[in-house]
Amino acid sequence: MGNSIEADLESVVSAMNHVSMNPNLRPLCDLSSIPYTVRETSVLVIGGGVAGFSAAIAAAEYADVLCVTKETALVSNTQAAQGGVAAVLSDEDSIESHCGDTLDVGCGLCNVETVETVVKEGPECIRRLIDWGGSFDEQDGHLHLTLEGGHSQKRVLHARGDQTGMEVQATLLRKVNSFDRVEFWEHGFAVDLIVDQGRCIGALLFRNGEYILVHARATILATGGAGQIYRETTNPLIATGDGFAMAMRAGAKLRDLEFIQFHPTTLYIAGSARHLITEAVRGEGGILRDMRGERFMINYDHRAELAPRDVVSRSIIRHMSACGDSHVFLDLTHLSDSFVRTRFPLLNETCGLYNLDVAKNLIPIHPSVHYVMGGVVADLDAKTTVDGLFACGEVASSGLHGANRLASNSLLEGLVFGWRAGKGAAQVDFHAPLPDAFRASDFGLEGSVINVADMQNSIKSLMWHDVGIVRTGEQLRGAVQRLENWANYVLQCRFQDPAGWELVNMLTLAQAVVESAATRTESRGAHFRTDFPETDDENWQRHSFYPLLTEES
Repeated sequence: MGNSIEADLESVVSAMNHVSMNPNLRPLCDLSSIPYTVRETSVLVIGGGVAGFSAAIAAAEYADVLCVTKETALVSNTQAAQGGVAAVLSDEDSIESHCGDTLDVGCGLCNVETVETVVKEGPECIRRLIDWGGSFDEQDGHLHLTLEGGHSQKRVLHARGDQTGMEVQATLLRKVNSFDRVEFWEHGFAVDLIVDQGRCIGALLFRNGEYILVHARATILATGGAGQIYRETTNPLIATGDGFAMAMRAGAKLRDLEFIQFHPTTLYIAGSARHLITEAVRGEGGILRDMRGERFMINYDHRAELAPRDVVSRSIIRHMSACGDSHVFLDLTHLSDSFVRTRFPLLNETCGLYNLDVAKNLIPIHPSVHYVMGGVVADLDAKTTVDGLFACGEVASSGLHGANRLASNSLLEGLVFGWRAGKGAAQVDFHAPLPDAFRASDFGLEGSVINVADMQNSIKSLMWHDVGIVRTGEQLRGAVQRLENWANYVLQCRFQDPAGWELVNMLTLAQAVVESAATRTESRGAHFRTDFPETDDENWQRHSFYPLLTEES
């Protein structure tokens, strides 16, 4: 990689031309009076986790790579993933079956070619992980596969019981660190993508108190999810939707943002974080009970606890509302004590922090936001609608998940599309120069006039109450208005630190989610409206797009 050089502040007036692709959104900061350095690299990967690290590994076979994570390398949704990775690895299973399950759960909005590609390439990705030292749980000398909601076969492999994400992340990180051609930066905040004449030529980063303009042949977004725009979420604190918002400002097309998946079982104890309780717990026989001890899921769906996540989440909310309860319980007490503790060691440890015995006590749970099915539109090569920009993992809309994600398909998607993104980005041989000058931006108020924490909490509460598991047109219209009012002054401000930039990203994405949800006048997958409770295939078996919500041509 090239050495850092001091930016010529007279010729590079401000690196803000990248927002001219979407004139309705202003950049996060103006560099006209801020000293920064410029770095050169072939491929810039923004984000870690399964998608980002897979992309960095694939790209490093052919090109120099700079991989930047917002926090430490081990903070991501991948690290928190407990359940496992879905892949066809047994003679009893088939590609056709896995594809069929994915399409069924996706409720008519999956891209068939994408589904077939991911499912077919999945087993090779798993074998690659194992070759790199990844260790998955076995039984009688074979990979132990389990069942999860929405799957018709046992095809979910796991590691260390319920610590699959940790094993996948650690394996990929070891491989990333084995390449001399990969430079790895932690604690790097991606402020904005830089776009010139319709092409992404890198990104502006903020790290260790300094601004760094990374000039790259190709840029890969692997920034993960956006659970922090909601009050209740399984996502880590870093999941503030930065990649979605950066892509919007860069003029990229986004898709299906109304489809937000709620995980039905997260630990619900006052004062605790919303710890994810893996889908595999129900796959292994866990039962949902209400506060009277009665099993209730069978009254809502014939698949009971093994129904898809959206069905289970809505059923829990309906039952809680009917009974006036604040939560329900997950019951493992009928299972073997040793099996529960061995199969789910992380759950056992987490519950122990709150004096709960997983083998003897009912576990209080409540649905929480878990995954964004929509995102930055990406094709089979992970290319977005902006030249030079690739996207993979949760920030991308590859067409795999449709209106609802099949359990344990997310790690699989990250492996497959991370690899495809890295290979594609490394082959980009066009190196667009930095422009001689950038268009300066016109900023308004200083961000110091905004109470950032209070504004973030307001967004979270609004999204949870009005754009949650069950939605109404009246709530959505009210949410659109309130977010627009906040945006009228918040998005005009100039913030000087990551907290303020995160606020802008959260508000930008929240507006897009709400407007998308208000536009889709039906119920499908994870999007459920009481005023339009039926699925309307005639008018709505199509994607929504942002900022232009039109049918895909």
